[in-house]
Amino acid sequence: MNLEMRNHIEETDARLLDAVQRNFPVHPTPFEELGKQLGLSAAEVVERIERLKASGVIRQISAIFDSTALGYRSALAAFEVEDASLDKVAHIVASHPGVSHCYARDARYNLWFTMTVPPEGKVEQEVSEAAKQQGVRDYLILPAIKVFKIGVFLSMSEETRTADLEPRSHISNNQTPIEQVNRSAVKALQRDLPLTEHPFRMLAETEGLTEEDLLMHARHMLDTGVMRRFAAVLRHVRAGYRANAMVCWDVLPEVRDQVGLSMAAHPAVSHCYERPSYPQWPYSIYTMIHSCTRPALFDIINELARLSGISAYQVLQSIREYKKSRVSYFLE
Repeated sequence: MNLEMRNHIEETDARLLDAVQRNFPVHPTPFEELGKQLGLSAAEVVERIERLKASGVIRQISAIFDSTALGYRSALAAFEVEDASLDKVAHIVASHPGVSHCYARDARYNLWFTMTVPPEGKVEQEVSEAAKQQGVRDYLILPAIKVFKIGVFLSMSEETRTADLEPRSHISNNQTPIEQVNRSAVKALQRDLPLTEHPFRMLAETEGLTEEDLLMHARHMLDTGVMRRFAAVLRHVRAGYRANAMVCWDVLPEVRDQVGLSMAAHPAVSHCYERPSYPQWPYSIYTMIHSCTRPALFDIINELARLSGISAYQVLQSIREYKKSRVSYFLE
């Protein structure tokens, strides 16, 4: 973490931010457990989290689910939109309940979004319908073929390593049939965690569960991979990570696994996927990279290019964020 970030966030807060991102306790009294780790009282942990949420550093504390394990289908999509129509098209796309992220990016395909639909839905159909808007010239549907890594960890403290989340070479390790997933528990755990002494008890009550049952379901979903983690999500810019880019790499089929695993191992890469390529868009490996400054961002990209030997790639930086939210599962 650089000097600018140290000046921005006090070290005890930084250690707390690392803890709530990495290993939030799924426990009846999680703030007391966090306090034991950090040498703080439960009340001080809550006070600090309240302040970090009020200042916009912490976006939300809740479950992060594997959509596929819940029976949902998702895909990244990219539209080529006429400049004059970009804002209008983007706002319509962002209003779709299945769209969780929507950005304008500096590329031929200038509007990028994720579309997630419930088990009975068809993600390709939803994207195709959205592409019928006036001003959309072309579009790509880019579902994940292979997930090498997924999960943002923004290292905040001097005490932590930046390399945290291990690469994943498959989409889900879930062994639980979808019909056995407790939907009430999913609906409760996807809510923002209340900042009270027994927050899981409050979440359980919203869905008519007991605290004990909710925690049992949460731990089971963590063990089976239905829930990737229970954690805080930070706002990158507020946390000091002011430069990020999606980098799309043109990689030969026979080395895609090798390149994907290698790039996923880099601590600055939060997401790494293999996706379909097209004649007009030949890129197959996608990496999301976060850094504190733009020069540092391009140093990382150049390092990845050098280590992988891949010289054909596109750097897509965000021009505007239209939407960033969590997918809500099993809502009526």
